[in-house]
Amino acid sequence: MEKTHHYATILNWTGNKGEGTANYRAFSRDHILSVAGKPDLPGSSDPSFRGDPARYNPEELLVASLSSCHMLWYLHLCSVNDIVVVDYQDRAEGIMMEKEDGSGYFKEVTLRPMITITNPARIERARELHHDAHKFCFIAGSVNFPVKHEPEFKVEASPVR
Repeated sequence: MEKTHHYATILNWTGNKGEGTANYRAFSRDHILSVAGKPDLPGSSDPSFRGDPARYNPEELLVASLSSCHMLWYLHLCSVNDIVVVDYQDRAEGIMMEKEDGSGYFKEVTLRPMITITNPARIERARELHHDAHKFCFIAGSVNFPVKHEPEFKVEASPVR
């Protein structure tokens, strides 16, 4: 049986410079994304679209969501497969295509996690678990473009318990 989960956010545009949207250059793309009980997230559009480069843009947040969701599933799967991960860093990258009319779409996202595990004999299984993490990631299952995985592994001695 499927379970339903609900997520609520509040988006507040803060870019009215006094003229509203009287013309394309009259307003800022700045906004605040809020979730109850969590710190606010300052947003804007990509600088290519008159956005503030110091703020997060929706395209970055989409790539970050894919990266984060994949990592969380991957760590879970490693823990239940007796693979000890001691470090995980992903350098994810998305490619967005902009059409002549201004619309666009994501062509692909590539996740490039660098994973440190404690047992060199488990590297192949650790590599295989990326396929399963992709399958279980709710965000990856919701997008209509490829999400690629290029993991790299390091081995570090097991921490003393």
